[in-house]
Amino acid sequence: MVKKTLAFVANYFRPQKDERPIYKNRPSDIIFHIINITVFLVITIICIMPFYFLLVNTLSGEYYVSRNLVRFWPRGFTLRNYLMIFEVSQFMRALWITFARTILGTILMVLFCAFAGYIFSKKAMWNRKLWYRFVVITMYFNAGIMPWFITMMNLGLTDNFMGYILPMMVAPFNIILVKTYIESIPVDIEESARIDGAGILTVFFKIMLPLSIPILATIAIFGAVAHWNRFDDSLILMQNSPNLWVMQHQLHIYLVQAGELSQQMAQAGQPVRDIRIVQYTLAMATAIPIILVYPFMQRFFIKGMMLGAVKG
Repeated sequence: MVKKTLAFVANYFRPQKDERPIYKNRPSDIIFHIINITVFLVITIICIMPFYFLLVNTLSGEYYVSRNLVRFWPRGFTLRNYLMIFEVSQFMRALWITFARTILGTILMVLFCAFAGYIFSKKAMWNRKLWYRFVVITMYFNAGIMPWFITMMNLGLTDNFMGYILPMMVAPFNIILVKTYIESIPVDIEESARIDGAGILTVFFKIMLPLSIPILATIAIFGAVAHWNRFDDSLILMQNSPNLWVMQHQLHIYLVQAGELSQQMAQAGQPVRDIRIVQYTLAMATAIPIILVYPFMQRFFIKGMMLGAVKG
């Protein structure tokens, strides 16, 4: 036994013979790779610079920002600009409403879009093509804001937290992605479960959902970003319920009031705080939380988009 173990170790660490490479880079290929990497680095820097510019200005003192003295690093480092956000009236309540809306709305959207995509992938569905086209056509045509508002009012969703959740539970584009992804899963898996006596809900929750994690993570990012950034429904539907306003709505009102106050103080000859600092800080405060989600979902996002876009 010892001899066999030693022989295995010796063979494992023995240098292998050099194999002839299947593909050899030519000078033209190397030049192409250099140009390719350079171009994508430039594009990456262009995409990152706006966020970096906002961050540097929000960490700089008001004196340097107001005189355009901030370039590539903060000057007069301070965190006062971010602490200012907590002085906004009802900010913590609005932040809680935004988080609750984003988490609950994303979970329900993923479940409903996943189940709709699964149902539309079944050829046995009655008039499948008709209902599928009926869902897809809503991506291109809508009745407008007034009919939407009247419908929401008749359904009792004005001044109601569910007015944030229910209208966004079904997203046609996400349904298309899920349907396409599920159609790429071998049918034999579902047939085996059906033979063992599994029903449609058992197959969906115990087989299809675990196998569809990449595409579900993809549509979860779409849903979370949409819920986090949207505040037009808060502006229109929650007019009489300030306790249900989302963070973006609350900060928008604060920004408008700050601008008006700055103008009045400037006309009165009083010292005015640079409104740009408020704008930069609010932009970073609303962008950072949702940006931090992407690195954790990146591998699922890329895989889901690749597999979910093979066919329609």
